[in-house]
Amino acid sequence: MTQAQFGAMLAVSQDTISLWEKDKSMPTVECLVAICKTFRISADDLLGLEL
Repeated sequence: MTQAQFGAMLAVSQDTISLWEKDKSMPTVECLVAICKTFRISADDLLGLEL
């Protein structure tokens, strides 16, 4: 999946996705929720959290 395709899924620009990948910016909580719902993954798994 390209950055542009991923951005379109989340209603953000390709530049935004690029900034996330470069650790120059972080997704909003709303985007994190959208990612979790889109890919059917828990927020804990997405963020690498363990209990």
